[in-house]
Amino acid sequence: MYRTHNCGELRSKHIGQKVKLSGWVQLKRDKGGMIWIDLRDRYGITQLAIEEANTSKEIIETIDKIGREYVISVTGEVIERYSKNDKMPTGDIEIKVEEIEILNESETPPFTIIDNSDGGDELRMKYRYLDIRRNPVKNALLLRHKMAQEIRKYLDEKDFVEVETPVLIKSTPEGARDFVVPSRMHQGEFYALPQSPQTFKQLLMIAGMDKYFQIVKCFRDEDLRADRQPEFTQVDCEMSFVNQNDIIATFEAMTKHLFKTIKNIDIDYDFPQMTYKEAMEKYGNDKPDIRFGMTITDITNLVKGKDFVVFDSAEYIGAIALENASEYSRKQIDALTDFVKTPQIGAKGLVYCKYSTDGSFKSSVDKFFNENDWTKISQAMQAKQGDLILIIAGEKDASLHALSELRLKLANENGLRSKDNFAPLWVIEFPLLEYDKETDRFYAKHHPFTAPFDEDIKLFDTDPSKIRAKAYDLVINGVEIGGGSIRIFNKDLQALMFKNLGFSEEEAQEQFGFLMNAFKYGAPPHGGIALGFDRLVSMFGGSDSIRDYIAFPKNNAGRDVMIESPSTISQAQLDELGLIIKK
Repeated sequence: MYRTHNCGELRSKHIGQKVKLSGWVQLKRDKGGMIWIDLRDRYGITQLAIEEANTSKEIIETIDKIGREYVISVTGEVIERYSKNDKMPTGDIEIKVEEIEILNESETPPFTIIDNSDGGDELRMKYRYLDIRRNPVKNALLLRHKMAQEIRKYLDEKDFVEVETPVLIKSTPEGARDFVVPSRMHQGEFYALPQSPQTFKQLLMIAGMDKYFQIVKCFRDEDLRADRQPEFTQVDCEMSFVNQNDIIATFEAMTKHLFKTIKNIDIDYDFPQMTYKEAMEKYGNDKPDIRFGMTITDITNLVKGKDFVVFDSAEYIGAIALENASEYSRKQIDALTDFVKTPQIGAKGLVYCKYSTDGSFKSSVDKFFNENDWTKISQAMQAKQGDLILIIAGEKDASLHALSELRLKLANENGLRSKDNFAPLWVIEFPLLEYDKETDRFYAKHHPFTAPFDEDIKLFDTDPSKIRAKAYDLVINGVEIGGGSIRIFNKDLQALMFKNLGFSEEEAQEQFGFLMNAFKYGAPPHGGIALGFDRLVSMFGGSDSIRDYIAFPKNNAGRDVMIESPSTISQAQLDELGLIIKK
């Protein structure tokens, strides 16, 4: 055998025992007369001690050859460590080496394999198999494993059945771009990789499975950022004979279970619920961070008619107040103005008013607004003495977006978004449809199978934009962790939905005929949710990037720099598939 114990297992109780360990050399220190080696495996580090005067020549010669990341096996006695290290679980003992064997040599790694590595992101991703040896990455994957097991345990106890669904499916036009896979046997035809198992989990409900879940890979060919990957993992779930409250209760309880078992955090209250309309008006986005206040106030009616053309010509004027910031310098305010005027934010400018601790007001538009005006504005905003009031005017949606981004920036700069503080909520009553001016048509806000509020169905004939969806998102700390909906289970209502999305009957039948046909055979009321597993794990791990919690991630360009993918294929493969590459 290669080992009797692992490198994180031995303690004082093992002193006097003869053991065998195997692992990688973390570090070798030769102090003249004494040599110490830190031996590492997944479980930890154990120190090896070699006293040159009492060690055979053969062992010393072997040790001389050993470098970082060599794979070795040692046999020896567990002894008490003279200089104990209370920062290591094995810090009370060391191994007096009696035998040593090099199992495999190692070249010098391209970066130092320590917690705070000197390797940049791209270099570490190229050698990801080395990066995983570092504690931060290893522990991230162990956290991912533990959370997956707890989710499976919880859902199994709630009678959910784990069912695998196909990976090669049919391409559909809604949502993000599909990754497509050419078929060799059916030239000119293509599979698509699933963006989610949406239709299959609905079919499982029609099939009578009642409660389904799957920790499943999904694929979307979309532009990437820190919390996106072209392939990602969902906790995908569906339930029959349920309403919205049933699903919210089930997965709120699962979220609380994870907080307790993984983070030892008790959440003893019901998650607050906020409508989409309220989220947009108070926070400027549909995934509000409620760890702090600084909510947006519509002050349009309070500030118009004062001969300030920027306000008088604006569709909307909104404001936020940063507490205890009336002493902000002109330089700081100019930096905020530059921020909101960047192309990504899109505001035309920023108006400020300092509500001083003595109760006076000083603004960038004193020519147009007097103290009485500012008193009314501050009262509407519930601003206090010492606050800094910041105002953005313009088109409503753009202004709300700019205020949302400004709010988050100020919160980051002022320490209001601690990763140790968690504030979950549900966002509900999303619009069912959203209108796109460029294509002059409606698109599904979530997906085409989301059910409308029963009392809103009549609005399909008059004002589809006002139809509310039986949809809900789980949001934690300003991050959308998951979303779902009650589904349409009536074929006539589904046909009406497709019609409002611009599908002809033939197109609907071509794309989703299998689901429409299934509805003919007794579909139960059903609904579900999909949680972003990568995002959930990264949040529990205290990171903003999901890449840290994926074993072999892609970079921001969607490339795997380790295996050099995507890559070209041979002409023979192209011929076999009947494909020609367009130059």
